[in-house]
Amino acid sequence: MASPRLGTFCCPTRDAATQLVLSFQPRAFHALCLGSGALRLVLGLLQMLPRRRPAGPGAPSTSPPASARILRAAAACDGLGCLGIILRSAVWLGFPDFVENISDGNGTDIWPAAFCVGSAMWIQLLYSACFWWLFCYAVDAYLVIRRSAGLSTIVLYHIMAWGLALLLCAEGAVMLYYPSVSRCERGLDHAIPHYITTYLPLLLVLVANPVLFQKTVTAVASLLKGRQGIYTENERRMGAVIKIRFFKIMLVLIACWLSNIINESLLFYLEMQPDINAGSLKRVRDAAKTTWFIMGILNPAQGFLLSLAFYGWTGCRMGLQSPKMVIQWESMTTSAAEVVGSCVRPENLTCRKVAPVGGHTSDEALSMLSEGSDASTIEIRTASGSRKENDVDMAHPTQGHL
Repeated sequence: MASPRLGTFCCPTRDAATQLVLSFQPRAFHALCLGSGALRLVLGLLQMLPRRRPAGPGAPSTSPPASARILRAAAACDGLGCLGIILRSAVWLGFPDFVENISDGNGTDIWPAAFCVGSAMWIQLLYSACFWWLFCYAVDAYLVIRRSAGLSTIVLYHIMAWGLALLLCAEGAVMLYYPSVSRCERGLDHAIPHYITTYLPLLLVLVANPVLFQKTVTAVASLLKGRQGIYTENERRMGAVIKIRFFKIMLVLIACWLSNIINESLLFYLEMQPDINAGSLKRVRDAAKTTWFIMGILNPAQGFLLSLAFYGWTGCRMGLQSPKMVIQWESMTTSAAEVVGSCVRPENLTCRKVAPVGGHTSDEALSMLSEGSDASTIEIRTASGSRKENDVDMAHPTQGHL
């Protein structure tokens, strides 16, 4: 579970709201986090291991598009962050004496506090980087459709994702712990920057990604219409596939992280009260405890649920995949070259129209957005095939017209 409260737990003294959730059934909570994280890793491996790349002349190029690299980086960050949650929970469950010394300000053993701070910063850094990568995915999807992105922009995405994640995480940690962990005793004000730097990437993804996805869907519709001047049923399905994929991505993000925002709002509300143990606040305290446990279940599950949103369930197939999984998108460049070559031969002087080379760019853009989707692959192939047949018919009229 990723929460800035993990960092404030390392302080010798804690605010009442933080103590409320951290002291509520701690062993059950960490057992839940450990089980959820382990299940996410197992299911994630089942998603990854059986996947096979098609071989032969129809196989994709060895250099993956920028969108595929972005998703791999986001998956790696999520997986490593989940490992941090598993390790922290395992230590809490397996070494209770070690945990008791974490917030001992008068103790001489620095390792408990070092582990607490290090694991909290590890989880925050990697999940923040994951959010930045998901934001980069939305930006890249829009730029690809606008034909303004490519593999060269992946360097900029690396700088933005890792640079901003490191900067925000370091700033929050310095404000929280400098000059020592005992500084947390001075009150909550110095901890607010830590909370802001933790939730800023998440809020950016929840607010900006839907806007970028909507602009991308609109641009996809314009791109499909512009390739032939008409909007066929196949192209309508292509647009629907991309729109559904974006909807699934946002649905997973909201489901996994809305509980964090609700929990943090409730805890801040409790902190502003003179007595959080008042009878009138019982429902608020119960809601905070409930959302705290929900976070422990859903936060580690984000990576697996996102893989379902992108690719569907691909595990346990052991390579027995349907042939449609290996159908690749046909490049319009090939068909264009064939038509141009046939036009220059003497027997085909009646060629009237050459297939547009620009279709290659639009096919690449759409394949990046719908990568891994069976339905979109078939629809694009059908649509591309029909356009190629129309162009070839124009280039090779029947003998009756000669």
